[in-house]
Amino acid sequence: MEEAAASARAQDDLASTRSKRRDSIEIAVAYALIMAVIWSPRPLQRVLWIVAVIGVALILWRSFAGWAAMGLRRGNFARSLWIVGAALVLAGAAVAIAARMHSLLVPGGPFAFVATYLAYAVWTGVQQFLLQGFFLLRLLRVIPKPGMAALAAAVLFAAAHLPNPILTPITLLWGVTSCLLFLRYRNLYPLMLAHAILGITVAITIPGHVDHNMRVGLGYLTYDPHHQYRHAHRPAR
Repeated sequence: MEEAAASARAQDDLASTRSKRRDSIEIAVAYALIMAVIWSPRPLQRVLWIVAVIGVALILWRSFAGWAAMGLRRGNFARSLWIVGAALVLAGAAVAIAARMHSLLVPGGPFAFVATYLAYAVWTGVQQFLLQGFFLLRLLRVIPKPGMAALAAAVLFAAAHLPNPILTPITLLWGVTSCLLFLRYRNLYPLMLAHAILGITVAITIPGHVDHNMRVGLGYLTYDPHHQYRHAHRPAR
């Protein structure tokens, strides 16, 4: 009986080790693909973007844990809606300060605003899904302490925004905060909405020459303000 129990424990340990190794490999491969896109010049960047999308999609397909596990569920949605409210309060304060400093950049009219930022809002949702639904869930299986896993995910998220001196600290703070909130509520929808609100707020309150139109990686380093038109208000993350 004892030998059978010991054998079962050994098999469980082996399975856990293999699972952690697989999670670590998936994290490394996906992150390497993302960083390759961020730090590659065009037109190579477009090709690598397609490769990255396919690669991450295949990883998700092979180890699909269910939409609910990745935070795309109804549970705790109402309880976590305060996150959106908090983001709106922060956005309102930032907009008021920018307006007072005459640095507020808003497209004319609601239709122009939606046309300018709709695609960006969708992209922020994708980022939030990758942060928690992909990286954090795997890091939770690799790193025993949830808080440390959340910090590790936030560091990866912020590092993807280097060398932008504005976005890197902001995304580190948001990464830690949103990961801890995800651990509490396990619902991505309010975090996606809050990310979109805060990201658009950065776009309209910080001048393009300061944050290089929200570019990251090679795009930040090669930014040329003489060929960029901030009045279009299109974030380039």
